Amino acid sequence: MSAIDRTFSRTDHVVPVLEQHRFDDTALVAWIAGNIEGFEGPLEIAQFQGGMSNPTFLLTDAGGRRYVLRKKPPGELLPSAHAVDREYRITSALADTAVPVVRTLALCEETSIVGTEFFLMDHADGRVFHDPSLPELPESERAAIYDSMIETLAALHQVDFKAAGLGDYGRVGGYMGRQVARWSKQYEASKTDELPEMDRLMVWLPENMPDDNETTIVHGDFRLENLIAAHDKPKVIAVLDWELSTLGHPLSDLAYNCLPYHWPEKSFGDMRGLDATTPGIPSETDYVDAYCRATGRDGIENWNFYLVLSLFRLAAIIQGVYYRGLQGNASSPEALLRRDLTRQLSIRAWDLVEADGQ
Repeated sequence: MSAIDRTFSRTDHVVPVLEQHRFDDTALVAWIAGNIEGFEGPLEIAQFQGGMSNPTFLLTDAGGRRYVLRKKPPGELLPSAHAVDREYRITSALADTAVPVVRTLALCEETSIVGTEFFLMDHADGRVFHDPSLPELPESERAAIYDSMIETLAALHQVDFKAAGLGDYGRVGGYMGRQVARWSKQYEASKTDELPEMDRLMVWLPENMPDDNETTIVHGDFRLENLIAAHDKPKVIAVLDWELSTLGHPLSDLAYNCLPYHWPEKSFGDMRGLDATTPGIPSETDYVDAYCRATGRDGIENWNFYLVLSLFRLAAIIQGVYYRGLQGNASSPEALLRRDLTRQLSIRAWDLVEADGQ
């Protein structure tokens, strides 16, 4: 593997379809032929590796046109998880806004085609970065990638969700309270080990909630690895993985985006820690200040709360990934390696609580 491969992967980097996600493509070919103009069967199908949630596939037809298929995973799922219909809806709604997204093509809610609901979108050719320190890029490009990332997040939070047809995409106000309740419930439903820090956080978070009325579209998983950058310039050209999106508090999105600054030193997972001393990488303070300038804020109070909430939420999500891995229906065999990450994240969150003297 070359040095540049360690920094990013192309959006055509795939592996053979995993055994647990295989399906007969006969019905899929027929469905695409009936719903997508210009389709030329048959199909070549491969799977994107690395995502832990909704299995995602690269389809290539006989004419060389590429599509991306994103579906729910097989097996028993936790309540309200893996909502590919919502991903399809919001990605379609944002197509005419300043937020860069991949063009959607069609949604299929009929489970008999590939075993679960799915949707099709175009294939976006670009780079996906996996290491937030961007070690193999020049200093100027590192800075430009971070500038583009924060500009993209700010653009999302400034979308008029009612004008975009998303007025009913979630509830207005109370987002963080609902997040604490939802992920506490999901964590309990997928719990496998006793983690005292998670128990403490489930008590501390509702008792220390700041004002919870501000509402924008939130991505829910906004991080460098869920963005596609152009091949020829350090600019974000598409935001991926919208399954956790809803209407919510924008600072929860920003805090989640800043988690690499607070990542456990030794951990395994898609997200990685950030060495903010790397030339070109902004400090957390400078990065947050850039967001405030882009969104017209004077500053952010209770910043630590948003970080703690994001760490707790992610710990609960990763616990669900591990739980599905035990059941054998996760999107990647690497799910089983996540067992200790929930503990690490909950400890890091509680460390922030104690550092704040609360």
